[in-house]
Amino acid sequence: MSTMVKNFKELTFEYQNLAGGKGGKLAKMFQDGYPVPEGFVILPSAFQKEKLNNEARSKIKSFLDLIRRKNKSALFAVRSSALSEDSNLASFAGEFETVLHIETDEEVFEAIDTVFRSRQSERVKVYSSVQGIDQSHDIAVIVQLMIPSEISGVLFTADPITGSFVNMIGNYVYDVGEQLVSGETNAYDFKLKRPNGKYDGPNEFKKYAKKLYRYAVKIEKEFGSPQDIEWAVAKGKLYILQTRPITTLSPGNPDTYEWNYSFMGDYLWSNVNVGEAISDVVTPFTWSILEDSDEEQSVVPGFFLWGNICGRMYSNISQLLVVGSMFGNKRAEGKISEIYGMIPEGIDIPIYPFSRLNFIKEMIPKFIRNIKNRKKASKDILYHLRNNPNWCRKITERIRNIKTDKELLSLWKEEYKPYNSRALWISIAGAMRMVTVSNKLSHILTKLVGKQDANVLLSNLRGSTELASLGPVIGIAKVVQGEMSREEYLLKYGHRGPHELELSIQHPAEDKDWLERRIAEFKKSNTDVEELLQKQQVQYEHAFRKFSDCFPHKVKWLEKQIAIVSNAAQIREATRSEFVRVLRVIRAFALKAGELTGIGNDVFFLYIDEVEKLLSGGTPAVKYISVRKENYNKYKSLPRYPSVIRGNFNPFEWVKDPNRRGDYYDSTMPIENSFDIQILKGCAGSAGRVEGIVRIVNNPEEGEKLQLGEILVATTTNVGWTPLFPKVAAIITDVGAPLSHATIVAREMGIPAVVGCGNATTRLKTGDRVLVDGGHGTVHIFG
Repeated sequence: MSTMVKNFKELTFEYQNLAGGKGGKLAKMFQDGYPVPEGFVILPSAFQKEKLNNEARSKIKSFLDLIRRKNKSALFAVRSSALSEDSNLASFAGEFETVLHIETDEEVFEAIDTVFRSRQSERVKVYSSVQGIDQSHDIAVIVQLMIPSEISGVLFTADPITGSFVNMIGNYVYDVGEQLVSGETNAYDFKLKRPNGKYDGPNEFKKYAKKLYRYAVKIEKEFGSPQDIEWAVAKGKLYILQTRPITTLSPGNPDTYEWNYSFMGDYLWSNVNVGEAISDVVTPFTWSILEDSDEEQSVVPGFFLWGNICGRMYSNISQLLVVGSMFGNKRAEGKISEIYGMIPEGIDIPIYPFSRLNFIKEMIPKFIRNIKNRKKASKDILYHLRNNPNWCRKITERIRNIKTDKELLSLWKEEYKPYNSRALWISIAGAMRMVTVSNKLSHILTKLVGKQDANVLLSNLRGSTELASLGPVIGIAKVVQGEMSREEYLLKYGHRGPHELELSIQHPAEDKDWLERRIAEFKKSNTDVEELLQKQQVQYEHAFRKFSDCFPHKVKWLEKQIAIVSNAAQIREATRSEFVRVLRVIRAFALKAGELTGIGNDVFFLYIDEVEKLLSGGTPAVKYISVRKENYNKYKSLPRYPSVIRGNFNPFEWVKDPNRRGDYYDSTMPIENSFDIQILKGCAGSAGRVEGIVRIVNNPEEGEKLQLGEILVATTTNVGWTPLFPKVAAIITDVGAPLSHATIVAREMGIPAVVGCGNATTRLKTGDRVLVDGGHGTVHIFG
């Protein structure tokens, strides 16, 4: 019996997963001292054959009596807490039933039955289908003390439409908040500006704003993502009623490999650098390896160094700019441009408004850890460069000879992973050394001789040896000239190639014909590598003489500085080459895992943690391979995305635009108005732009009139309209708030919506052609 019904105080960590997203979070907040009204959770095990068993009923009665003894004339609220509800992927906001203002035991039991049965409702099935979630829901039920609200509202800790973190945005109404979340009334808006929670809104709520902001900051940090918080005020006290992730700011669905980090917030992304190193659409396996390395080196709290935008890798420039702005570095943007290219003119750079003190507190420990790792790695560079090729050959051979899952998993965890971590830090140390000395000398030389000559002076960094990045080209020339055997070439350079960081693709040493094709191409092109290198040498010597004539007293200084940079460049290229060699060992591991488990090359459509579980005897993730392949192939069918992306970017919509740009994309740029277009304005409900035909619908029962792809126009929508949503291209309403549950559902389904227009149903008529711009809250009516 004790595991069937738990009050918030008793619902410890081991039971929270059984209590669903909502129940688990309420219990956690209650235990942490947040002002959460007391209550209890009825776990799924309490229901047998669709009914509460007698033991659970008895426990419920005792909890109700306990709450009543503390609260005279207590009323109760009964809500769902499905195990799939309020997750990072889907909130199910308002899809299950909620019953309020309940007094007697009998009414409570009837409400519990109503909420429990609502998991089988049509709207829940439709919502589940759109979200790709199993429609057979395990459900817990929450019974909670009803707060006699004087003010009720919601607060989003980030803008759920644009993803901006500059302001927390909220709405409230007087009385119980069900009118607000159902979208049946307009509300009072307010903002809490980061990083200090400065209030912008009606005076009546101002006295509660600071406390709400403090709770919101703590809750967001506690649960690790932007939150949608419901709250209420009663008798001068602020209560937290529930919290859920803002699912529209989720990076995607790991099960189906539908990743899009541009949806996480208002960030600036670039693939100018990372896109050159990782030019392919990455498989789930490769992405998970890259993601692990990201987590190991990231220092900025809440940010990722890299992001997966529909299979392609991007760098989060916003993270780097945040660090610069925190420490007053006015040149941060210029330094970033040196690595990632120039940021296109006209793009505003979004900066996360951290509190400097909190930022430093969170960042400094990670920063110190990274400095220690880099210092240790710097000492190991030369030893690593000498010994890594032999280590990689030996461990690859061992992997190929392994006979059991257990043996392979043991080698992976105990030997490879620690070695890979060291190799990563050695590569980072080599890269940072190069960036530091090269940038410093480049700035000085640019001031002395100009940008062009500075670049030439820094272009002869191979010195008397060779850069590892030039090795494969020079090596082929040596093979052709008989100075190197084919075996020697593959031993030295066989891990390098155009797809070296996509682990599902063979490297040259695996493909017997690869080198022969390159040799044939080399001979056909009649390329003289030495001549090209000599030509560059002549340009360098000319620039050096020119510098010597202008600054004779600086010649020895320049020779010393170039020697330092040259050494750093050679180390940077060598450490990177050896890190690629280490990464290619992972391919051998993956192929052996696929062989031992019987799934073959499908192993590349599992994440690394799933491969580890598969080798331990588990198989659940294998069922997702088919859909992941499908989405991976969809990404591969698209052209390369823009180099710079700001805000929400949907490549499947972008590719349809005949005027699309390939250099950058900025979701915040509004549509240019034309003289023959009328504008209807409302609130930005759900981002996206869709042009189509309007259909006025007075109530859900008229939904059968809706044609697939039409734009739904209604006075208001609530959760009862949800079954119609998958049919429509966009939604326009007269009444509603951008934070209402129905609007949240539209956002999660990816349906553009403009709400609270006031007179959409009178301005528009069925058959009108409009363009709905959900991100800017406008409807363009074509004349």
